[in-house]
Amino acid sequence: MRPESHPVLALLLLATLTGCEPQAPTALLGTLEWDRIALPAESSERILRWAVAEGEQVQAGQLLLELDPSRQDARIRQAEGAVAQAAARLTELSNGARLENIEAAQATLASSRATLIDAERNFQRIAALYQRGLVAIAEQDRARASRDQARAEVSNADARLRELTNGTRPEQLEQAAAALEAARGQLAQQQVDRAHLSVHAPRAGRVDALPFKPGDQPPAGAVVVSLLVGDAPYARVFVPAPQRSRLAIGDRLRVQVEGVELVFDARVRSIRSEASFTPFFALTGDDASRLVYRAELLLEGDAARQLPAGLPLSAEPSEDGE
Repeated sequence: MRPESHPVLALLLLATLTGCEPQAPTALLGTLEWDRIALPAESSERILRWAVAEGEQVQAGQLLLELDPSRQDARIRQAEGAVAQAAARLTELSNGARLENIEAAQATLASSRATLIDAERNFQRIAALYQRGLVAIAEQDRARASRDQARAEVSNADARLRELTNGTRPEQLEQAAAALEAARGQLAQQQVDRAHLSVHAPRAGRVDALPFKPGDQPPAGAVVVSLLVGDAPYARVFVPAPQRSRLAIGDRLRVQVEGVELVFDARVRSIRSEASFTPFFALTGDDASRLVYRAELLLEGDAARQLPAGLPLSAEPSEDGE
């Protein structure tokens, strides 16, 4: 070996020894986030107006925006009509038949009985004439058919009168009551849908985004208001696999937010048990070092409450080691 190659070997050996030394933990990178609530449009209606502006602080229950209620108001009137109809039907069945209907049924029965008496007498006359051979058998058959028809009409009129005088069956009353409750339930649902056309804040927070403008008609399910809620923001960082075992819930870190001189104290409030990135070919050896785990660090201090979402940041272990 030539003498001039010795320095090269020495440098290679030094680099190898240096690579064997344990690496210091690297800073955890991520972004600043707030807990977010997305409020959707429950139906596709035109936006009438905003009641707030982006960046405005709102209280729980405060009106945020209103959607056009014209179509829903028409559905409510239709449902109200169905309730009134069902209630009137139940009242009608509960009260029973009107006196006029009963009297009409009685008159129909009397008329049917008179017709039957006449048909019976006519049949007896025709039968006597047939016995003496003065009429054909066809004439006797027609008289018998008229008598039988008159008897059937008397039975029908009598049954109709008994139906009116006996009152409504309990099963019919139960069906009418159930129909009324169903109509009332449909009305209540329509009224709830009407109330949801006025979008209110479910909890206190800050308006982050109003994606649509007055006059727009967002599709059903589209987010019309985004709220940032919570007492303080949190840092969403990704922990490399080699550092995962050294981080636990409650550990303290120091967070540096991009563009902010102040360094914030933070505590780890959650760490995902599943990796955010999993190599498809292996989970051991050198490939395992590619795994990263999502963690959330809750920032402390009043100054943190003024920070906007989305800023990049880095986090390192706190010097006090708590």
